This record gives sequence, C-alpha cells and structure tokens, in this order.
Amino acid sequence: MEKCRLSSGLEKFGEQVFAGLDSQVAEALNKALEGLELSVEEAETLLSTRGFEFQVLLLAADWVRKRRVGETVTFVVNRNVNFTNVCQVRCSFCAFSRPPNASDAYLLKPETVAERAAEAWKSGATEVCLQGGIHPQIGLEYYAEVLKAVKSVVPRIHTHAYSPMEVHYAAEKAGVSIGEALKVLREAGLDSMPGTAAEILDDRVRAVLCPRKLNVERWVEVVKTAHRLGIPTTCTMMYGHVDSVRHRAGHLALLRSLQKETGGFTEFVPLSFIYPKTPLYLEGLAKPGATGIEDLKLHAVARLMLQGWIDNIQASWVKLGPKLAQAALYAGANDLGGTLMEENISKAAGATAGEHMPPSELVRIIKEAGRTPAQRTTTYQIIKIYS
Repeated sequence: MEKCRLSSGLEKFGEQVFAGLDSQVAEALNKALEGLELSVEEAETLLSTRGFEFQVLLLAADWVRKRRVGETVTFVVNRNVNFTNVCQVRCSFCAFSRPPNASDAYLLKPETVAERAAEAWKSGATEVCLQGGIHPQIGLEYYAEVLKAVKSVVPRIHTHAYSPMEVHYAAEKAGVSIGEALKVLREAGLDSMPGTAAEILDDRVRAVLCPRKLNVERWVEVVKTAHRLGIPTTCTMMYGHVDSVRHRAGHLALLRSLQKETGGFTEFVPLSFIYPKTPLYLEGLAKPGATGIEDLKLHAVARLMLQGWIDNIQASWVKLGPKLAQAALYAGANDLGGTLMEENISKAAGATAGEHMPPSELVRIIKEAGRTPAQRTTTYQIIKIYS
C-alpha cells in the first residue's frame, strides 16, 4: 500500500513538473527524452531556461546521460606538453602567446618533448597531448619530428596532437593539401587530434575572437579530412565571451551534422572562457566568462542535442574547477578529462584550478558524486574500473 501511494505521488509530481513548464521548454525536453533530435531553436530555448525550468533541464540531461552511458565516469591519465608559446596569430582570448623576441618566449626541441612523454609513460600515462602556438619558424617538418621523437622513446604512448589550426598552418607553409599534411603526420606517429581552435564555429564571432585563425569552412575541412584518414578527434566549444545562446546552439548543431557524416568525434568538450588576463576581457570586449549556471546549461544541452551521435561529454576540471566539474556530472557529463601533469594555456589566462589532478583525486571526486570511476584510453576503451 505504501509503495502504491509513493508511485502515485511520483506520477503526480512528474505531471505537475511538466505542467509548470513553458510550452516550448516542455516540448523540447519531451523530444529529447524520447531520443528525438533537437533543432537549433529548441536548443536555444533550453540554453535560455531559468529557475525551475533550468532545474528540470538538468534532471532531463542526467536521465539521458544514465540511459546513454550509464553510471561510469571516465578519465585519461595523460600529460599535456605546450611545446612553444610563440604565436603569430595572437587571438584576443589568449594570454599564453608571446612574440618571437619576448624574454620568456620558448620552443622545445623534439628530444625535450620526447623526454617529457617518457616521464609521463613512467608515471602511468597512456597519452601525451601536444599543442603549441603558431611559431613562424616551425612547420610540418617540426611537427613530424616531434612525433617521431616521441614514438622512438615511448612507442606505445598515444599521441594526441595538433589542433586543426596547427594542421592548417603546417599544410599552408609546406605548400601541400590538408590531406597530404595529415598523411605525413600520421606516418610520423599521430594517433588522434584535439578538436580545438573551434572556439565558436561562426565566422562573425571569430572575426572578434581570432581574425587571423582559420575560418569555419577550413576547420571543418581539416576535421573531415582527419576523420576520412582514420584519425579520430575530439570536438570543443569555447563559450562565455562575446557569443550568444544562438551561437552555442548553432555550434552544437554543426558538430552533430559533422558526426553524422564522419563518425570521427570521440567526445565533446565544453571549454568555459577563462578571462582575467586576456586582452579580450581587459579591453572591455567580453564579459567575465560564463556563469556557473551557464556552464551547467551548456553541458546539459550538449548531452540532449548530441545524444546518439556524441555520447561522451567532458567536464573540464581545469576550466570549471573540481567542484563545478563534479556538479556537471549531474548535468549530463560522463568524463572528467585528463590528469594533464602540466598546463600552460588556461593558467596564463587566469585559471586557478591547477595543472595536475592525480588519478586518486579524480577517483575521489567521481566516487563522492556517487558514480563509478574508470580509467580510459584516449578513444574511450576502459582500462581499469575502480570499485
């Protein structure tokens, strides 16, 4: 009898929850809960929710997360190596880049990168992530030499390297096609690519953020070509600066469309804009980053909009901080990224979450969220489940 009353109460509660929602919000959530695709307009509606409707959005995203990927939360043991801080692109959201003649400018030798990869492997890392500025004195040859050096020292480590911008630059400088450049890198040891340099995939926004960076069409070309050649990539979005919810929704729709065509994305990584030391913010052109509410909404809507196509949604502890990243596990996220061991780009912009999160701490955060921690590979094969 008690069970019947409880069941009836829950049913009534559910009815009242949906009855209290705006009709457009209710329709969008109902579609998502039925596994149907959301339109850009519906995603925009959900990204604009407030109060009670925001809470229901999180609940829906968490339910879809559970249905799609279960209770396991993953992470990768990796090391991040930013091999140069010299960059001629000088994006307005970046505080990391330096001109070639700066006193603190640096460029690591391939052997030095390989040494750091070897240190990471000895510490239990399965991945080394390689990214740097667009240095005017390096190009495709340097990128290939770095990969060869790493693989010569630690042949089994996974090289997750070079953003679409770096590949675009390398191809342009070498006078070869994107496909030819990627083949050179793949033969040198490239295993997968970070889908960064995406920022917001809208050329009007990019004209403010990064006018000297590759445009949307070229970013898409690089990613499609990588996928066609069997090189998987992540995909990302940097939000919380001069973008609107419409831009965010459109960005998600484009990623979904690409995944339908290629199937090459391993995960989606929302990157909340770290603002304090960036020219974009200091010159008064951007707001002070996304709010915590916006962060959770973006993860939740990504879960609902990308479901069935990109089912791994990462909460970046570097961008969000450990506590908000943990909360994002109840907003649709199922991955906490990597251990990193070192990180320079977010730190330079003013991030305060640190550079290294040991596996034991990631396990603790996941367990305290009531989920099952698991170490994964870069491409989401499970290595170890922590009971």
